[in-house]
Amino acid sequence: MNQNVLPRYQQIKHFILDKIERGEWSEFKKVPSENQLCQQFSVSRMTARKALQELTASGVLVRQQGLGTFVAYSEPQSSMLTVRNIADEVRERGHGYSNRVLLLETEKASEAMALSLELPESATVFHSIIVHYENDLPLQWEERHINPRFAPEYLEQDFSRETPNVYLNRVAALTEATHVVEAVLPSEPVASALSMDSAAPCLRITRRSWCRNGVVSLARLIHPGDRYRLGDHLQFT
Repeated sequence: MNQNVLPRYQQIKHFILDKIERGEWSEFKKVPSENQLCQQFSVSRMTARKALQELTASGVLVRQQGLGTFVAYSEPQSSMLTVRNIADEVRERGHGYSNRVLLLETEKASEAMALSLELPESATVFHSIIVHYENDLPLQWEERHINPRFAPEYLEQDFSRETPNVYLNRVAALTEATHVVEAVLPSEPVASALSMDSAAPCLRITRRSWCRNGVVSLARLIHPGDRYRLGDHLQFT
């Protein structure tokens, strides 16, 4: 992807994240100031500040009053909603796992999808639909859009051997995710693929995943309401 088509503040973010990802800037390394970034990228101070503020808010950078901005310490974190590989979930229950790929293609991003993946409108994205099975009973409809920058060989993978979740963690080192959980009714294609009544409720998880360089994927995971439960163990400190 040509970064020049991105907003200028995102170009600055990608520049900083690339330096960190490549190991050129290690933890506690001081990053260029707003003024230095203004000169390097020929942008306003407001644009440079926005890039630094967003990276600071996401925990990539840390600001010290009077000293500057530094690469943050990568402290391990636990999530209230764990991102798990569905194949592992099924096998841990002692059941058989399999999947079926319904769609694996390239397409142009809609305006909404481009915003979600932080791409220009009509940029090329990868689109996959996979149905996951437990003991030959459909358990999950996974529809995923991928930023090709982070997984350029996504369409060439054999997902009968490893799920998209495992593959993306391997090639893009996912660092964070957001989740939205909703009760919905399935569309006809989803109901048919999941062998369920279209009037029966589903649990839909919309998950947006990042690596250190940007948004990797947007996934919609749909489960029959009577075949799936969502839970986690919380530890309070």
